[in-house]
Amino acid sequence: MFGSRGSRSAALAACAALLLGMATACESEQPKEPATRPVRLYGTDGNMQNNFAREFSKPAGLLDGMKGTTPQTPLSDDFKSRLRSVDPKLDDFLYTGEMYDAIVITALAAQLAGSTEPGEIAKQIVGVTNTGARCSSVAVCLQQARSGLDIEYRGVSITRGGLTDVGEPSTATYATLHFDGNGLLNPSKTEFVGAGDESAASTAVPPKPRTAVNTASSRTTGGPLKLGGLLSRTGALSLGYPAMAAASTLAIREVNAAGGVLGRPVVWIAGDDGTDPATAKAVVARHIAQGVQVVIAGGASGIARAVLPDVLAAGLVLFSPSNTDAGLSTIEDQGRYFRTAPSDLLQGRALADVILRDGPSRIAIVARRDPYGEGLQGHVRSELERAGISGDRIRLLTYEVPTSGPGTRIDFTAGAREIQKAGVDAVLVIGYGESAQAIEALVDAGVRLGH
Repeated sequence: MFGSRGSRSAALAACAALLLGMATACESEQPKEPATRPVRLYGTDGNMQNNFAREFSKPAGLLDGMKGTTPQTPLSDDFKSRLRSVDPKLDDFLYTGEMYDAIVITALAAQLAGSTEPGEIAKQIVGVTNTGARCSSVAVCLQQARSGLDIEYRGVSITRGGLTDVGEPSTATYATLHFDGNGLLNPSKTEFVGAGDESAASTAVPPKPRTAVNTASSRTTGGPLKLGGLLSRTGALSLGYPAMAAASTLAIREVNAAGGVLGRPVVWIAGDDGTDPATAKAVVARHIAQGVQVVIAGGASGIARAVLPDVLAAGLVLFSPSNTDAGLSTIEDQGRYFRTAPSDLLQGRALADVILRDGPSRIAIVARRDPYGEGLQGHVRSELERAGISGDRIRLLTYEVPTSGPGTRIDFTAGAREIQKAGVDAVLVIGYGESAQAIEALVDAGVRLGH
């Protein structure tokens, strides 16, 4: 459901806590004069994708001029071509570099450990990206690891600084993306900006590489490296599935073409988390039964929080290419949780900067009520206030994440009306595919979107 924030009367504050779709006292208040200029629309990595237009029942022209940020390194034509050799129809590349790097780093860590035992792999993951002989080709890096050489991997998304002591990127690159009138991202307007600090990368010395391998089997030294995928093939995050699925397939293919890990091909066991914690936990249980050592979780941050206790209890490693919840930096993980996606602390700054460039006077933030939405909106709001946008000019509305399966409709009517009455000139929508419902509700409420 929605909740709101602002400097209103006590009665108005109380009405903001009511569920959407219910008659509220809010509707009896005197509305503010509506904004005389179009309301600019902003999005985030959960919805700034070409696939997003497919979530709309109204014309895709609603997205014309919408812009936002996503963690994204400029991708080479060669990398995109290799991805399209897996999926010729691929038109989105969100988190492809992060997915590719997560799998390659895992493979290199296992090779350096001389073992597929999860705890031994975990000890090498951060060190793979720091304080060694720099390499970028999978084949070259694997060969150096086999020879017992400590390496410093620089790949697609890990390009400047390596991972920090807590196992996340020390630096990141964000793309500012723009939708055109056809509901597609306009690559000619994409801008890239760096964030983070290379000095935050870990300087800890990892265990010495092992070149001798005991050929016992299964989850111990020398067994095949088994990776369990946990991607959102269905559910609210399914619009990002094709890109991450292509990247995972490409990484496995190229690692195995280079000789695999410990002399054996890496095994990928697919899994669909359904963008649902209960579904994800069931998939993890199957992965454990099938002997995976590392779970590659490409789902939401809330999914990672749900499955991490199960992963730890089984003694495995959880590695995500797309979790951005800043709270995961300090979660108790026994040194077995890693990510190639940067914390939302960094994205909050980048997104606030994009909004501030347009000089809005009143801003509404619509966000999912989950770790991703609550975390990112908090960081954006803090950055806006730090830049001089007073709290009473920022209106926050949050909504409960649907729990009854894919395709569930959410009634945004009351929230859209509140935004229309508030006379805002900018709306930031933090969500996944369901963000389309919020945008359509804004239009139905009389909010004039434009730029």
